[in-house]
Amino acid sequence: MTKEYQIVLLPGDGIGPEVTDEAVLLLEALAAAYDFTLRFTTEVAGGAAIDQDNDPLPDRVVEACLAADAVLLGAVGGPKWDHHTGAMRPESGLLKLRKSLGAFANLRPVAVPDSLATASPLREAAVRGTDLLVVRELTGGIYFGEPRGRRGVGDEEEAWNTMRYSAGEVRRVARVAFEWARKRGGRVTSVDKANVLVVSQLWRDTVTALQGAEFPDVALEHMYVDNAAMQLVLNPRQFDVIVTGNLFGDILSDAAATLGGSLGLLPSASLGGKVGLFEPVHGSAPDIAGQGKANPIAALLSVAMMLDDLGESAAAAAARSGVEAALADGLRTGDLWREGLTRASTAELGARIREHALAAAG
Repeated sequence: MTKEYQIVLLPGDGIGPEVTDEAVLLLEALAAAYDFTLRFTTEVAGGAAIDQDNDPLPDRVVEACLAADAVLLGAVGGPKWDHHTGAMRPESGLLKLRKSLGAFANLRPVAVPDSLATASPLREAAVRGTDLLVVRELTGGIYFGEPRGRRGVGDEEEAWNTMRYSAGEVRRVARVAFEWARKRGGRVTSVDKANVLVVSQLWRDTVTALQGAEFPDVALEHMYVDNAAMQLVLNPRQFDVIVTGNLFGDILSDAAATLGGSLGLLPSASLGGKVGLFEPVHGSAPDIAGQGKANPIAALLSVAMMLDDLGESAAAAAARSGVEAALADGLRTGDLWREGLTRASTAELGARIREHALAAAG
């Protein structure tokens, strides 16, 4: 019996709709090749939702996402909505969505194949062969901790946030990291600031205890966040799986995302609840929106992560193979183009990736 999956599309703002269009084309091609069916529902999020509903993520959109098998997001935000504050910012809709889905673990794979090593801002020898996964805790920590506030005026004005984690929150995201390490290189680096922060001491103690009790076959090392940032620049190939809290993970995963030379290459998955959220790491890039210049690769690799999560691993492998083959052909959007390569539009690169993906599907 043919499987059917309900997918909610949140194209969002800027280049979001363009890269989402390419993602849908790839999904439809792979569904036909691997005999499964997709039903798409398109909803608004971010700035588009503010314009339409005066809300960056209306409740009806949350309900639609919770009823789906997966959610694919394009990008949210842009200068048009920068005057909004607090819960009315486009990015607040994304935080609300992650929380509503129960997505407590954000997975960001970073790989630098030979075809991209020369595009990195770092030395080619340092990044060639990098293959790491950042697992970031997503629903706790200082972004959500209470109390928070702001009061006073003049020199007496002050503001505060609270970095708070429970052992259970740490344990569940660490378990995700250890389970992925078993599928990969068998190594986890837990990043904290235990020499300064009490909350990081709890983090370190909890991760250590979990490894000893459930994952003795996985190697564990601890690293302070400042050293981890330096090591990502000096020798990113030393890492297999990095697990860390919300604030540190936000910073480190964005830093790692630049290793291949462009944020347009990096996918992500936010998992933990019944429905996964899949989105490219890049922003909305409003300066190039509608010009056919956007790099669709991050969105297409996010599709691969989604297919893996749905159990369509063969289709996911074909998607990744299509990306690798198109890059090996020398096709590049403007963010990665240089002399000797072939400049391609969003649609042209998407079409070549589909061609190679279908060839891999046989």
